[in-house]
Amino acid sequence: MEATCPSDRRELRRAGWITGAAVLVLGALTLVSRTDTRASTLATVVDVGATLAAAALVPLLLRRPVTGALAMAVLAAFSPAATPAATIGVLRVATVRPLATAMWVGAVGVIAHAIQGVVRPIPGLPYGWLLVIDVVTHAALIAWGALVRLREAARVEERRRAEEEQAERIAAARRQERAAIAREMHDVLGHRLSLVAASAGALEYRPDAPAEQIARAAGVVRAGAHQALEELREVIGVLRADDLVSGDGPPQPTAADLPALVEESRQAGVTVTLSSAVDGEVPETLGRTAYRVVQEGLTNARRHADGTPVRVVVAGAAGEGLRVEVCNPMPIGPVASDASGTGLVGLAERAASVGGRLEHGVTGDGQFRLSAELPWPA
Repeated sequence: MEATCPSDRRELRRAGWITGAAVLVLGALTLVSRTDTRASTLATVVDVGATLAAAALVPLLLRRPVTGALAMAVLAAFSPAATPAATIGVLRVATVRPLATAMWVGAVGVIAHAIQGVVRPIPGLPYGWLLVIDVVTHAALIAWGALVRLREAARVEERRRAEEEQAERIAAARRQERAAIAREMHDVLGHRLSLVAASAGALEYRPDAPAEQIARAAGVVRAGAHQALEELREVIGVLRADDLVSGDGPPQPTAADLPALVEESRQAGVTVTLSSAVDGEVPETLGRTAYRVVQEGLTNARRHADGTPVRVVVAGAAGEGLRVEVCNPMPIGPVASDASGTGLVGLAERAASVGGRLEHGVTGDGQFRLSAELPWPA
């Protein structure tokens, strides 16, 4: 069975009714056109029976094209009334089966009509011309069916490619969204955990500190760990989702949140000075990028140069651009390193996504400088 699902079965039944009706009508017209006074009663009975039998074979033709077409060709060998059904059978095979199969089924049809020309000759038509018409007609049916089959195969291939391209676009969008989530996770969790580590370090190395200072450091550790855990849960929940849609997460930070970010580091014991000379309200996307630059700079300072003062500068205006800079002195002695460098790589990609550029390195006066130049349209 070629059709298995309900919709296919309905289409098959509909095609069966239409084809069966066509076979009956064409068979009846053939009977009328071939009827003459010399025709015997037996020949008429055979023609009527062949017409009805051909109509009854239509469901078989639709489900098993080769078998149905061969059965109709046998009927056509003895009755011209079955010729329309036999030609429909050859056309059906040519549209759904390979060309080689259609050719040998067509050859059987040619032989069947050659026999019909002997058994039931057409008055006034020489047998030679009958064979020529027979061969040409079947060749045309096979060519027509092969063309239909090729066009259908081309449509199927085009639809398959379109579905693959659509699936690839969806997969690419999901990969891009997951990459963005990974960058956010690095920025946010790295910042939170570095605060926790700095405060825990203060508790470890200053056990004789005043109780108030110890309590404040312990509070920073508790709050930072709690926030990091909540943010990690949010990220894992999004990554587990089947559909990733941008903008469905919690509100993203902007330039207006920079003072709070700096204050968090101060509470963790880092000496941070913030110099802001921004004229106007920073656009949301631009402000989010500036926030992440400062956040990464503070995280790296705590991780690689703990105990050194950090200077943060944010300046700019519409039409002039926005400059973000985080500087801290290089520590004396060995410096902890982050071999992966994923934070700065992701930060550079983030700056490039808004048309800006990111620079980092050690200056001539021994300062580690992380800076970003971001466009701010007028």
